[in-house]
Amino acid sequence: MSKKILSIRNLSKTYHTKESETIAVKDFSIDIMEGEFVVIVGPSGCGKSTILSILSGLLKPSSGEIIYKLTKPLSIGYMLQNDHLFPWRTILKNVLLGLEIQGRTTPENIEKAKKQLETYGLGKFMHQYPYQLSGGMRQRAALIRTLAIDPDILLLDEPFSALDYQTRLAVSEDIVSILRKEKKTVIMITHDLNEAISMASRVVVLSKRPGEIRNIHEIKLSSEGESMLQKRKAPEFMDYYNRIWRELDVHVE
Repeated sequence: MSKKILSIRNLSKTYHTKESETIAVKDFSIDIMEGEFVVIVGPSGCGKSTILSILSGLLKPSSGEIIYKLTKPLSIGYMLQNDHLFPWRTILKNVLLGLEIQGRTTPENIEKAKKQLETYGLGKFMHQYPYQLSGGMRQRAALIRTLAIDPDILLLDEPFSALDYQTRLAVSEDIVSILRKEKKTVIMITHDLNEAISMASRVVVLSKRPGEIRNIHEIKLSSEGESMLQKRKAPEFMDYYNRIWRELDVHVE
C-alpha cells in the first residue's frame, strides 16, 4: 500500500497591492500518496500555478501548512511550460544543470544522466544543441534534466502547452511512460481535460478564483495500463469528462 508523502492543509494565498487584495487560493487541502499522479484542473486564473509555486518554495502561503512525510529532506523538481534549455549548452550540459547548481556533478551522477538520455531516446543527441532537436525531444530533455536531481515530487506546470496537437499526444505519452518507469510522485496542472483524465490517478477540480476544491475524482479506467489514446476510448472516459466539465462551470461570454 502506498504511503503518504505530502499533506497540504487549508492552504491559502492572498496577493496584496496598495489599492486592493486578491485571494488566489482558498483552503486548499489534500493528501498526496507516494507514486501518485495528481492533476489539477480549473478555470484560467483560479490559482493552479500559485499552488505549484508554493509547493516548490517560490512563493510563501498566506496561511495553511505543508507537511512533508519523508524522514529525509524532500527534493522537489519543477518543470515549467517551456523547456528553458540554454541554447549555448549541449543537451547533456543542460541535463546536468540542476546537479551543477546543487554541487552534485559526481562521476556517478553524470553517468546516471547519460544512461537516462540513452534510455529515453536522446543518447545520440546528448552532444548536440537545443536548436538541433524537435520540440518534443527538447521537452523530453527538460524532463530528464528535472529527473537528474532525483526529486521525490515532480511538479509539472502545463508541460505540453507549447506543442502542437500531434506532438503533444506523442510527448505526453512518452513522459507518462518515463514517470511511471521512474516511479515518481507527480502533481501536474493542465487546461486539457482529455490529458488530465488519461494521465491522472486523481483529478482535482478547482473553482473560479479564489481557487477552492470543488471535487476530487479518483480515475479508474477499464483500459488501465494501455496507451493514453486507448484510455480515451474507455467507456468510463466520457462520463469523467462530462462530470468534470460541468464542475468547471466555464461560460463563454
